[in-house]
Amino acid sequence: MTQRVELAAVMDRLAIDALITEYAVTVDDGDWDAYRRLFAPGGRADYRSAGGIEGAAADVATWMTETLRMFSMRQHLIVNRRLEFGTLDQDVGDTARVRADYVNPMAFAAEGTDGVDAVDGKERAAKGTPAPDFVCGGRYSFGLLRTHSGWRLREVVVAEKWRRITQQPG
Repeated sequence: MTQRVELAAVMDRLAIDALITEYAVTVDDGDWDAYRRLFAPGGRADYRSAGGIEGAAADVATWMTETLRMFSMRQHLIVNRRLEFGTLDQDVGDTARVRADYVNPMAFAAEGTDGVDAVDGKERAAKGTPAPDFVCGGRYSFGLLRTHSGWRLREVVVAEKWRRITQQPG
């Protein structure tokens, strides 16, 4: 491999790692416009194993906007990232697949609140948020495509493996 090819591979790895990190941040912060921009045209997400829905990224973002308001705090920890470059079935162009484990602690919003910050309209954890009372973990499978705008998500599939609720809301 030439140094130029090796450098390009390193740059792709860094860009993909940044995209996966941005995915976690957008979900944790409730920035659903930014979440939608992470996806390539036709991108899809599947959260069915965690009790969610599957569909076009825009539709899933709308569902998440409403559903995740019940949590005043979310924090995705995405680890053990395994990256493979190649061609996905029937794809043309540069593709990649990332499989990564996650742990996701969350805290239920106080009764009578919806977890939305009145100042900027984005969901934010309240100061003094209690320790997480809902924690889940599993594995993500990300399908990625290089676009003119850089690497974007073609698909996100969540395989929840476990969950623990230590306190019921309300």
